[in-house]
Amino acid sequence: MAAPTSARYDTTRRCSLTTSSSPALVLDDASAAFGATTALDGVTGSVPRGGSVALIGPNGAGKTTLIRAIVGAVPLVRGRIEVLGTTPKLARGRVAYVPQADSLDAQFPIDALSVALMGRYRKIGWIRRAGAADRVAAHDALARVGLDDLAKTRFGAMSGGQRQRVLLARAIAQEAELLLLDEPFNGVDSLTTDLVVDVLAQLRADGAAVVMSTHDLAVAHLTCDDACLLNTHQVAVGPIRDTLTPGRLQHAYGHGAIVLADGATFVSTR
Repeated sequence: MAAPTSARYDTTRRCSLTTSSSPALVLDDASAAFGATTALDGVTGSVPRGGSVALIGPNGAGKTTLIRAIVGAVPLVRGRIEVLGTTPKLARGRVAYVPQADSLDAQFPIDALSVALMGRYRKIGWIRRAGAADRVAAHDALARVGLDDLAKTRFGAMSGGQRQRVLLARAIAQEAELLLLDEPFNGVDSLTTDLVVDVLAQLRADGAAVVMSTHDLAVAHLTCDDACLLNTHQVAVGPIRDTLTPGRLQHAYGHGAIVLADGATFVSTR
C-alpha cells in the first residue's frame, strides 16, 4: 500500500525524540513483504537511548512485522535498520524481545526463575553455564516485577498477567539496551499494567530504549513519548499527542475515532 500523499499525514519526518548522536534504533524506509503481500512499507524514524515509541495501528498493520524485523527475524525488501549502531543480527545480544505471554507454550515444564535466567544467556552466551551472579540477577529481576516469591512456580501455572511479568523479568535480567514489547498489556490485569508502566519508566531512566506495540492508547500515552502510527504504511510519526489525533487514527483504522469527554480517544481494533 502506498503512503498517503496528503500533507495532512506526515510520513517522512523522523521522530524528533532527542538530539542523541547515538540512537538506539534507526529505521530508514524499512519495508518488508511475505511473498507478493506487502507487510510493511516505508517506515522511517529513530529512537534515542532512553526513548520510547508506541507502535499503533489495527490488526495486520505491520506492528509485529516491524518488531520482528528489528530483531532480524524478518528480512527487509527495501530500506535499512540500524540497532545500537550496528546490524540487527550483531545487536541481538543487547536487544530483548518480550512477546505476549499467551504466545508461549504454557505446558512447558519450566519455572519462573528459569525463564528469567534465560535473559542471562542472551548476555553471557549460550555456551557458558550460568553462575551464582547470574542467578542473583534473575532473582533481582523477578523482584522488580514483584514475583520473586514465585520464583519456583511453574510458568504455565501462573496467570496471564504473572507470565507477562516473568517475560519482562527475563528482559531485565538480560540488561538489554533496547526492549521490544509485543502487546504487553493485552489481556492483563490492572496490577500488571501499572507495574509494567512503572518498570519501563525505571528502565528508560537507566538508559534503555523501549519500542512497544499496543492497542491501548491510554497506556501508550503513559508509557511513551512518541508514536508511530501504522497501517502497513507509515501514517504518521512523532510526539505521541501530535501523532495520535482523531483524524490520523481514523485514517489508520479506516473508521471513526471517538473523542471522550476527558480528551481520550477510543478506536476499535477491528
